[in-house]
Amino acid sequence: MSAWKLCSTLATSMQRFIDLRRLSGADYHAQALLLGHFDRFLVESNHIVLRLTREITDQYECSLERLASRSRGNRLCVVRQFGKYLARTDALSYVPDSPRCISSHDAHTPYIYSLIQIRSLLSAASNLPPGSLRPETCRTLLGLLYSTGIRIGEACALTLKDFHRDDQRLYIAAGKFRKSRWVVLSESACAALQRYVDQRVRKQPRALDSPFFINARGRSLPHVTVYTTFRHLLEQCGIPYHKAGGPRIHDLRHTFAVHRLLEWYRDGTDIHSRLPWLATYMGHVNIKSTHIYLHATPELIECVDHRFHEHYLQHVQPIKGTES
Repeated sequence: MSAWKLCSTLATSMQRFIDLRRLSGADYHAQALLLGHFDRFLVESNHIVLRLTREITDQYECSLERLASRSRGNRLCVVRQFGKYLARTDALSYVPDSPRCISSHDAHTPYIYSLIQIRSLLSAASNLPPGSLRPETCRTLLGLLYSTGIRIGEACALTLKDFHRDDQRLYIAAGKFRKSRWVVLSESACAALQRYVDQRVRKQPRALDSPFFINARGRSLPHVTVYTTFRHLLEQCGIPYHKAGGPRIHDLRHTFAVHRLLEWYRDGTDIHSRLPWLATYMGHVNIKSTHIYLHATPELIECVDHRFHEHYLQHVQPIKGTES
């Protein structure tokens, strides 16, 4: 998405606010794009203002009613941050209230892919029209997203030097909020990436800082191309797609977390001791962020029920028998 050129009567203040955020070490690219929507609203609504007012922010909120709750909340949150910045030097500047928390009813319900669907998607990717690196790129990208749970933006930002074959790990340098981390790879995932690299280096560019995943022109994969191809694969695999609710490519990250939790339950692993591991692996600051990705699928509920039943038979029932 190209950035909107700030041109409202508050554009100068907005740019100063964005520059200040970036000086503090924040990337603030996505937030700047969101603030650009507010600037465009001011321009298209012919608002000539020198400070933020409640009337303007209320009108802006009404104009966002067509958006999903989370998208609407993100845009309003940035305007609130901007309002707090203005209020530091202008006591009459209005600071909007915090957007209401998104209820589970309003939030998008992630789609958890089955193993059969994952295999089907990978097979469909392999069968994309040959003649270029596209089938290998698509299959490897989807396999990486599912097997590691990294974000699509992180995958598209990878360079050749970020793949460390000998150590079986990836270096995520452009994570969310510009936080870097190491991602350990399984042997099969590492082998799949190496097979892709062997074909990838036959194409230009080959420099270590060049994109890991490339399109036909040797450039980084545009997000719109990835999303369009993924929707095509969903249709091929008979996975119903709805424009408003997905399934989305980001749901592969949710699927990774659920399947990882499911395997721990089946292995008898202490879940509570492993959740911090999962949070760190997924690039989260704390477990609260990871909980968003843990969904109660039928298979997971069955494993939880089985573990509780075993715990009852081993620890609770003997105690009750002693009391009687």
